[in-house]
Amino acid sequence: MKIILRLMSFLKKQWAMWILAFVCLTASTAFSLVIPKMLGNGIDTVLNSGRAATLIIAAGIILGSSALRGITGYGNRYFTQVISQRVAYDLRNHLFDHLQGLSFAYFDKAQTGQLMSRATVDIEAVRAFISMGLLQILQTAFLTIGISYLLISLDWRLALMTLAFVPLMAYRAVTTSRRLRPVWLKVQQMIASLGTTLQESLSGVRIVKSFAQEKSEEKKFADDSKKLYDVQIDAAKIVAFNTPLMVFLIGAPTALVLWYGGRQVIAGNLTIGGVVQFIMYLGMLAMPIRALGMVTNMYSRSMSAGERILEILDTTSQVKDKPDALVLDKLKGQVSFEDVSFSYAENAPALHSINFSVQQGQLVALVGASGSGKSTIINLILRFYDVSGGRITMDGIDIRDISLASLRKNIGTAQQDVFLFSTTIGNNIAYGMPDATLEQVIEAAKAAQIHDFIMGLPDGYETWVGERGHTLSGGEKQRVTIARAILKNPSILILDEITSSVDAETERLIRRAVDELIKGRTTFIISHRLPIITNADLILVIKDGQIVERGKHQELMAGNTLYRQTYLSQLASAQDPGANPKEAR
Repeated sequence: MKIILRLMSFLKKQWAMWILAFVCLTASTAFSLVIPKMLGNGIDTVLNSGRAATLIIAAGIILGSSALRGITGYGNRYFTQVISQRVAYDLRNHLFDHLQGLSFAYFDKAQTGQLMSRATVDIEAVRAFISMGLLQILQTAFLTIGISYLLISLDWRLALMTLAFVPLMAYRAVTTSRRLRPVWLKVQQMIASLGTTLQESLSGVRIVKSFAQEKSEEKKFADDSKKLYDVQIDAAKIVAFNTPLMVFLIGAPTALVLWYGGRQVIAGNLTIGGVVQFIMYLGMLAMPIRALGMVTNMYSRSMSAGERILEILDTTSQVKDKPDALVLDKLKGQVSFEDVSFSYAENAPALHSINFSVQQGQLVALVGASGSGKSTIINLILRFYDVSGGRITMDGIDIRDISLASLRKNIGTAQQDVFLFSTTIGNNIAYGMPDATLEQVIEAAKAAQIHDFIMGLPDGYETWVGERGHTLSGGEKQRVTIARAILKNPSILILDEITSSVDAETERLIRRAVDELIKGRTTFIISHRLPIITNADLILVIKDGQIVERGKHQELMAGNTLYRQTYLSQLASAQDPGANPKEAR
């Protein structure tokens, strides 16, 4: 119940619509209760007086009540649907906004398919309960109260006999809900797991086909589908058993009315019209109570879905703005690491006591083997994670005191793992500056050495690129991201392996674009190709999360350094791919 109450907090904004829906529901229920009353009274009047004209009056009232019931019922349904759609809209946006605010530490563990399922399937389950389940509960409550009063006024003994079955139905609904909730939680998890398998298989379709693993992926998907099928069958068994039991609990009081009510009519204690009213009211009560099985199912599913949604909303970001965070327009680009340490997980340090300072406009190269900690340093500059110890400053200010938005507005990136959105090339270049003019986009593309290529496409800058930019080559995608960084005009620039896995001509174009990009900017560059960083103002050699060597190219080449050994090894491999690296040393 706590989960539902928390989700219902999203209904506060719709209070006016709720009032309209409530008025329509109350009116619809009242008009429904009039019909059996008029029919029973009409029958008794005709039987007692023999005047058929009374039936015309009763029929007219019944016809009018039915019409008004239909109109108010329509209003109730319409307003409830509008409310549920608005709540789903707000909840979906709130969930997405919250996800956007979470740090990388959360996404390191979260699965995309699971998150997509919670933003779609789970929210739809909550919406369905608000639109139908909540309405059914209110209608059942109103009808039960109104019908109970009317039945007791007709014959309190018979009323108590028949209404005694209502608590049994309610008890059955509650116990079924408790059994269904963990089952539906498994269903939601299985749907999300299936979505993850599908998303990974489709995203990696090139790898799947390259390694001829179609059958393996088919089996993986079939196994997940079978698990989902089994859990849904378990839920169906519970619902299938509950439904006929509810039908029996409804049929029993109807039989009781015929037996006891008939005896009361014979004894003269109850009229035939009264028996008709009893049967009709029980029939009216039967439908919503019978629907309690469906409502129980929807309630259990929404509880499970709500639990999964709130799990995300209750997650707090490890990286967030301070209440008094500084909003800076333009940073100069002075960066300092002061005794910085960092761990992705407990007892697994990634960086130890990192110290260095970079002045405005300097070029800094980070060198080291994979996993040495280079990318971790970059992640900390962008404040994707917060340091475990020490501090990082920009222009002398601790970056934790600067708002995330203004910090990252001053940092531009071009990375090895290029990501392009499914939109036009022009929109991809302008992603960080959505208000940029076409002229500005073109200037950035020219500086990135990609303008001529774009103009050769059928639609130029309006050319649509496929998902993740699959319609472009690696070098073309890389130059688009460089153009994106140039257009952003950041104070600090981060280039991460942007020339890896490209041919010599593409590397030449990228390096020319980089030369244009780094002018006047503090630049951090990561590259395994050491010859392209020889002009760096500062080279930091990282090993096992520590800076083991630092200096300029000439200084590091002067001694028997790790940098010199690596540089000569790469130089020898470039001149003779079959050369022995040890001989080059």
